[in-house]
This record gives sequence, structure tokens and C-alpha cells, in this order.
Amino acid sequence: MTTRVLVGLVVLGALAVVAVLVPVPGPAQVRLWAEGLGALGVVAFFAAYAVCTAAPVPRTVFNLAAGLLFGDVVGISVALVATVLSGLLGFRLARSLGREVVLRHLHRKPVRALDDRLSGGGALAVASLRLIPVVPFAPLSYLCGVSALPTKPYLVGTAIGSVPGTVAVVVLGDALTGTTPPALVACYAGFAVLGALGLLRAVRSAEPKEVTAGKTVAGREETVSRTNGGDADPPGG
Repeated sequence: MTTRVLVGLVVLGALAVVAVLVPVPGPAQVRLWAEGLGALGVVAFFAAYAVCTAAPVPRTVFNLAAGLLFGDVVGISVALVATVLSGLLGFRLARSLGREVVLRHLHRKPVRALDDRLSGGGALAVASLRLIPVVPFAPLSYLCGVSALPTKPYLVGTAIGSVPGTVAVVVLGDALTGTTPPALVACYAGFAVLGALGLLRAVRSAEPKEVTAGKTVAGREETVSRTNGGDADPPGG
């Protein structure tokens, strides 16, 4: 245990020395370096964004980097397209590997209810969940992939729900300041409220069909029984 602590202290000390002695380029220098790479740099960043965020790597890091490296217009364009591609990769990976597992457990009420709610909510449910900042991007892609949700509404919901947060992070340029601007916090809070409202509406509108059908059948049976009771002859008649 003591050896690990010593090694950790040595590593931290070495990193501190490097941070002091090695010159760190400023935002302007980083932007010039990225511009010098040209289209190759944009393509390489796009590929890294799409692949890495399909795994549980936070998109915020790449969104901030996109704004720092390429500016607002190119950064937003690259980030949004890479986001949709990343969502598709995670979705298809989960569907190919995990859907069979879910199908084997659909007889369980919690699994079936979650599957029905998510698939029945469609693009609105996905977009609402994407708007909520605390919902991780990649795990939600996996969850949608193992559900019965079709690919098209999933991609539409991902594209729409990811726009506000992505644009906010790229434009506000959190990477340039090193802090979280109050405007970004306000935007995230607004997105969370909108996402929660949209999700609530999607859940309410996606009531499982079997419940509705059961209520209808029960109502019909009750009506029939009342009718039969009304037509019966009174005792002694």
C-alpha cells in the first residue's frame, strides 16, 4: 500500500513539473494548428468523435474540442453529424448483441413495460431523453437498441434531441474559459425541463395496448351482463 502511495506521489510530482516546464499552447495556437491540418484534421476528428462516443466516452469533451478546433459553423456541423452516427453505431451494436437477451425476458412485467414504453414513445421519447443532460448518451443508445424501437424514429429523436445541447456547448466555448458559463447551466436546466415534459407526454401516450384492450373487454362484458340481467324475467313472473 505504501509503495502505491509513493508511486502515485512521484507520478503527480512529475506531472506537476511537466505542467510548469512544458509550454502549453493557448486556444489561438490550437486553432491555428487545426487549421493547418485542413480537411484531414476534420475527417480524423469526426471519426474519433463517432467511434469514441459510441463507447461510454462523454460527448461534452468532443463538443468542446470541436468548438475550439474548428469554430462555430464547422464545429457544430461535425459534432451533430458525428453524434447521429455515434448513436447509430451504439444502437446497432446493442441490437445485434443484446436484443435476443431481452426477448427471452419479455415475459417479465418490468422488462415488457420498459420495452413497450420506449418503443411506443417513438421519436418523442428519444428526443426528450436526449434533451436531459444527466442521461448518458451511449447507455441510452444501448437501451434503445435492445428495445423494439425502430431505427428511423430512434435516429430522428437522437438528431432532434441532441441539437440544443451540442450547439450550446460548441458555441459557448467552455474549453476556452476553463469554467462552466452561467448561460450554459441555464441552457442545460431548460433542456432538462423540456426533456422531462416531453418524456412525460410520451410515456402517457404510450400506454400498453394490452391494458387498453383489457379495459375495453371488461367494459363490454359488464355491459352484456347488465343487459342480460335487465332482460331476465322477474321471479314468479
